Amino acid sequence: MISLLKKFTEKIISQSLSAYDAILFLAIDDEIYSYGGLQNPRIRDAMFKIFDLMEINSLLVALPGPPYNLILRELLRWGRTEGERIIPEDCETRTFFHDIPVVDLFDSSLIYRALSERKSVIVEDGPAIVSYGTVSPEQAFVSFSSTCFSTFVKYFYDSLVYLRGTLRDDRERPEVFDRVRSYIRPVHIRDTRLARGIPSGEDELVKMLTEAGRLLIEKRLVDSYFGNISACMNDTIYISETSASLDELEGAIDAVPIDGSSSVGITASSEFPTHRAIYRETAYRFILHGHPKFSVIMSMYCEKEDCPLRGECYRRCPEKRFLCGTPIVPGEIGTGRTGIVNTVPAAFRESDAVIVYGHGVFAAGMEDFNHPFQRLVEIENCAMETYFRTITIQNGQI
Repeated sequence: MISLLKKFTEKIISQSLSAYDAILFLAIDDEIYSYGGLQNPRIRDAMFKIFDLMEINSLLVALPGPPYNLILRELLRWGRTEGERIIPEDCETRTFFHDIPVVDLFDSSLIYRALSERKSVIVEDGPAIVSYGTVSPEQAFVSFSSTCFSTFVKYFYDSLVYLRGTLRDDRERPEVFDRVRSYIRPVHIRDTRLARGIPSGEDELVKMLTEAGRLLIEKRLVDSYFGNISACMNDTIYISETSASLDELEGAIDAVPIDGSSSVGITASSEFPTHRAIYRETAYRFILHGHPKFSVIMSMYCEKEDCPLRGECYRRCPEKRFLCGTPIVPGEIGTGRTGIVNTVPAAFRESDAVIVYGHGVFAAGMEDFNHPFQRLVEIENCAMETYFRTITIQNGQI
């Protein structure tokens, strides 16, 4: 159990989400195991008590590092809605969290009540994020990482909307924004180091998939376990399994006949139908799907304030919108009438990449993963540049 706690703690640190001395990761087996350097006795006592209140396997508390700590403090100051809750509008939150509750203290009963309804909670006294797993510490890590992602997206999106308004009387807000902005860097990559050319067989293709997945995580184009990757060869789609960690795809890739003649796809990514439709309707044979932050943020930014469908944008936006020359389409996860399976493949007939509103980016290639990876990087860097340029234009200079 300690090895699992160490593994996911190191992932948190490697993704610059927190530091060892700011993490306490607990898990129960024959006893409660502990990992991490957070020694605050009040926090530790509250966390251990939660195991008596909930039927859980693991519990994670971490004080995020910059810029996430600054972001949390700001959202706690001005970003709460509907009482003690923060409500991001990105797809991850809408699908998996709904909202993120807030409690003011490290009180086991307060945290228990919040976690009884949601997968994570923000503790104002820190600030910190607490999450849990019912089966594995992996679940606690996923929820923590996703909370960092969702609050990042909400902070930058709300900041953009705030600057668009006429009432800008919060003097502290621009000062903190400048501090947060100082931690933001574009994605730098000169050579993907990914294999080039059409693979000679299944083993080589699987290796290409695992290498590309690992690089997506390394370059932070995917947070947590969201996103997916696939390739099509000999009428078979090789795709990452649902909830698979893209930096550990060995043994987590499903080979599914494109004609649907097998049920092996039952464990494949939930977005398998979208991948299959792209392969059926286009000549692309390699697909990467990431959740790069500024691409997600800018996909939600629309200046049409009087739109009668505002609030329904993610499902049925009728506008033809583009970001950095890349089409933005609406669509929900799934295969329903408003599902991305019906919006994304159609857009690929005219583009090699598609942005889904509030969700992420799909990019495709013909021969290997190099082109789609470069497209993900190009779109994210362009989205970041567009974001800060938009702020400068709107506000003179924040």
